[in-house]
Amino acid sequence: MTTKDQGRYAARGVSASKADVHKAVDHLDRGLYPKAFCKITADYLGGDPSRCMVIHSDGSGTKSILAYLHYQENGDASVFEGISQDSIVMNLDDLLCVGVRDGILLSSTINRNANRCGADVIASLIGGNEKFVKVLQDHGLGVVNGGGETADMGDVIRTVSVDTCAVASMKRKDVIPGGMGPGLAIVGMASFGQANYEDKENSGIGSNGLTSARHDLLNPHYRETYPEAWDPEVDPELVYCGPYRLSDPLPGSSLNVGEALLSPTRTYAPILLELFKKHPGLAKGLIHCTGGAQTKCLRFGEGIHFIKDQLFDVPPIFTEIQKHSGTTSKEMYQVYNMGHRMEVYCDPADVIKVIEIAGSFGVQAQVIGRTETSTRDDGSCHLTLKANGETLTY
Repeated sequence: MTTKDQGRYAARGVSASKADVHKAVDHLDRGLYPKAFCKITADYLGGDPSRCMVIHSDGSGTKSILAYLHYQENGDASVFEGISQDSIVMNLDDLLCVGVRDGILLSSTINRNANRCGADVIASLIGGNEKFVKVLQDHGLGVVNGGGETADMGDVIRTVSVDTCAVASMKRKDVIPGGMGPGLAIVGMASFGQANYEDKENSGIGSNGLTSARHDLLNPHYRETYPEAWDPEVDPELVYCGPYRLSDPLPGSSLNVGEALLSPTRTYAPILLELFKKHPGLAKGLIHCTGGAQTKCLRFGEGIHFIKDQLFDVPPIFTEIQKHSGTTSKEMYQVYNMGHRMEVYCDPADVIKVIEIAGSFGVQAQVIGRTETSTRDDGSCHLTLKANGETLTY
């Protein structure tokens, strides 16, 4: 990974590696389990030495702008229900990666430009939040809504932003501490298709890379009609420079372009809860492939050479993005999940257990790689990824 982002993604003012963020925080205390996927602290609220706490903040990112474009063109505010799910999942599935399964309290923050996003948008976001939390509860996750904040910030927000903060208390014995070593199989869970707890097909897009995805796929109509939906500091040649309208069919898919880009971020909570219940201790590590996508794993191992050489076929949404943007494969795999967004690191003998549980929920899973001892002189982690005849190194 380089310390400086390059390519179309960086030219639009966004970062896949988050190098600036890591530079600012990497010297800070990393909590009780320094290699855990999330920072874990002592139980400061309850004072129970057998428990610990996790707090996490994330959101739907610029995906909310896609919902805004759909809303403006169709007058359909219900599209924002999926944005609520995006915001929750980006927190929840990170918490699952350290073993959290209950005691989760959510707080939602909605900042909007009230002149462009009316009361129907707020109602849909709040209603979507409640609806999705109920689905999670019905699948056994101990999560509740704890309120939040809605602010009208027209001087700051041009459209709408949706963020969530999640805090959880958990037993220390349930923590997945990370720091995986060599000799493990990597099982990937598909980001596409339709799980039996989802009500529609998912393109697999998630909530990462949407700045580039919408600009590379949507055409200049959106640049000209909705100037509030893009950053005027960005080169106009990189703004809504694709061939499609939201209603156009997506080649190779049963979805149209808008449906594919707005597919709500899949949660793997029902699958992981079942895995924790039936096979405690099986997961030696869990990686939610969000920021940094397929390179995310590099921050959470110990002396590992990650090898990913049996990846899923690339879903149509990512094929179209690469086709129309000319983005290199190396950048694509650093920005987008490219077909799987959750990884389970386990002993090779346990692979079938993971695949069977995922399959029982209608989610494809397969061995996508393995871990070996680092071949670097300094023992640092590195990744070799093989896809479409290319070998990519990070």
